[in-house]
Amino acid sequence: MSNPQPALTFEEIRALVRNLPGPDLGAGTAAVQRERELTKPPGALGRLEEIAEWLATWQGQHPPEVRRPRVAVFAGNHGVAARGVSAFPASVTAQMVANFQNGGAAVNQLCDSVDADLRVYELDLDNPTRDFTTGPAMDEEECCRAMAYGMMAVEMGVQLLALGEMGIANSTSAAAMACALFGGEPEQWVGRGTGVDDEGFRRKVAAVQAGLEANPQAKDDPFEALRCLGGFELAAITGAVLAARMGRVPVMLDGYACTVAAAVLFKADRRALDHCMVAHRSVEPGHARLLDAIGKKPLLDLGMRLGEGSGAAVAIALCKAAAACHGGMATFAEAGVSGKPS
Repeated sequence: MSNPQPALTFEEIRALVRNLPGPDLGAGTAAVQRERELTKPPGALGRLEEIAEWLATWQGQHPPEVRRPRVAVFAGNHGVAARGVSAFPASVTAQMVANFQNGGAAVNQLCDSVDADLRVYELDLDNPTRDFTTGPAMDEEECCRAMAYGMMAVEMGVQLLALGEMGIANSTSAAAMACALFGGEPEQWVGRGTGVDDEGFRRKVAAVQAGLEANPQAKDDPFEALRCLGGFELAAITGAVLAARMGRVPVMLDGYACTVAAAVLFKADRRALDHCMVAHRSVEPGHARLLDAIGKKPLLDLGMRLGEGSGAAVAIALCKAAAACHGGMATFAEAGVSGKPS
């Protein structure tokens, strides 16, 4: 994230959100029509049918394809980690990035299993955000630069973008952002994260409360919530989701922190996440509450809470299955099978 070029401004980002491209209704309608003709009872493939229609609608093509899925994992460090809100030290972020690069993490194995292209993006790990309990985590330029960096993950030819994150203390950041965006009390949004004990949980709640008090503007504007309470990697995810919408790339979101980053755009425009699906429901209690707030039903509920895009990578298999069935199955006419009487 060392690009010296000027970053976008919040005003420019808001202008992009005001001009989001809509769905390709022609491709979506073609998918619905083909589903009706395939050799199966209507709705028999359940949410696989929904996925196929979603892919076609946001890829802008029929039939949809998932030959080139990408998993993008963004890594950043948080100043609030110094408050003892994680069971692990901040140094683990860089160590895990090295593990990703060496092929030793869970997400590496999951990407290999679904033939996905894994990209890991480091965001100035030696310089964490500021401790949001005493003021904003980032200034506008820093936040916008991180968003612009995230936009770089959306390249021509990517047919599905799965997003994830790595950053010690980012579940604290996510809880603070969620509370600012959707209201409620810190205890309703804070979870155990990396596995903190009771005292660690109390420190997380206190940090979120202090962050909200130190940054009252975070409750008034979603981009201020991101700037004041978020992290570089979360801002990058927000940017990647926005760029994917502009480029007609469907997005698979991972767990709690990733969904919070995307929810910034939802608060700016309720249609802004129509091109996104949520891969799974994290065991972080705030995630279920967040999914209700943004109106998203996760594809999976596997008791996962790892982050690093792991749940999103698993969901790629469902997208591949949906596209394969939709494009490869015979119609009743092709197979010579009697359809349902009209």
